[in-house]
Amino acid sequence: MLRELLAEGHVLLADGATGTNYFAMGLANGEPPEIWNFEEPGKVAALHDAFIAAGADIVLTNTFGGNARRLALHGLEGRVGEVNARAAAIARGCADRAGRRVVVAGSVGPTGDLFAPLGPLTEDEATVIFAAQMRGLREGGADLAWIETMSAAEEMRAAARAAASVGMPFAITGSFDTAGRTMMGLTPEAFAQFASGLDPAPEAFGANCGVGASDLLLSLTAMRAAAPGAALIAKANAGVPQWHGDHVHYSGSPALMADYAALARDAGASIVGGCCGTAPEHLAAMRRALDEAPRRAPPDLAAILAATGPLASPPRAEGAGDERRARRRH
Repeated sequence: MLRELLAEGHVLLADGATGTNYFAMGLANGEPPEIWNFEEPGKVAALHDAFIAAGADIVLTNTFGGNARRLALHGLEGRVGEVNARAAAIARGCADRAGRRVVVAGSVGPTGDLFAPLGPLTEDEATVIFAAQMRGLREGGADLAWIETMSAAEEMRAAARAAASVGMPFAITGSFDTAGRTMMGLTPEAFAQFASGLDPAPEAFGANCGVGASDLLLSLTAMRAAAPGAALIAKANAGVPQWHGDHVHYSGSPALMADYAALARDAGASIVGGCCGTAPEHLAAMRRALDEAPRRAPPDLAAILAATGPLASPPRAEGAGDERRARRRH
C-alpha cells in the first residue's frame, strides 16, 4: 500500500512517538512498551486512533523493541511472534476503521547488540532474529516492515535481508545523532548510497529520532543530494530532549513541528512524521502545514536554523566550518 500512496505524489504524514506518549498514559519506567499489547490494548489503540484523527497516513506498530534480544531483557524472548502479531493486529484494526487508506508499518528497532568483531552478534544471526519478528508482524496484518533508528550498516543489511526472506516490503531509517553521523559513523550521504544499493530496494528511506529537527533536516538535505529521486523519510523528535527532574521533556511546540514539516517537505521528503516527544497535537499541526503551507524552494542551512533553531550536534567533517559559524550566528 505504501508504494501506491507514494505514487500518487502527495507527501504522506507518518505518526508520532510511541514510548513518550505511553509514559504520559501511565507506562512505568522500566516497563517494556510491548507488554501493553496484552495488558493495555485499549491504550495502544487509543494512541493509534489519535494519530489517525490528527491526519496520519502511516501508523507504526508498538514493536520497536519486539525482537528476541530486546524482549529477553524482560523475559519475553519466547513470545516474539505473539508480541508482534498482536501489535500489528491492533494497528490494523485502527487503520481499517479509519475510513481512508492508512498504512500499518511494523516497527523494527535495533537489537541493542554490537556486531562482530566489536560485539557478539553476526549478520546471519541478526537476520534470523529480525525475520522472526517480521513474521509476527506480517501475520498480524502489517503492510511493511519499518526498520528504524539504526546506526550500523551491518544491522540495516540484516534487517533488509530478513524482510526479503519473509516477503515483506520495507522502509529504513537511520539516526544521525553523533555530530551528523550515526553512532557507528555512517554519514547521511553514505547511508543514502547504502540504502539505494540494497536489493530488493526499500520503498523509502531516511532519518528518524536523532537530536532535534534542525539536525535531522540537515541530514535530509544531504540525502537528497546523494540520492535524487528517492522517496525520503523525515521523522524528527519534537525538539531537543531536556531533563526535567526525573523525566525527559522535548522542547518542540506544535508550531515548531509545523515549521519543520513544511521544511522537510520542501527539502524533498516524501514522508514526514515525528519521533520522540511528538504527541497528537504536534501531528495535527504538521498535517495542517503539509496541506496548507505554501511550497518554497529547498531550504538552505540558514533557513533551517532560522525556523527550527540551532544544531544540537553539528557535523564534524570537512566543510563543517560553515555550519558551525551559522550556528553561532543564530
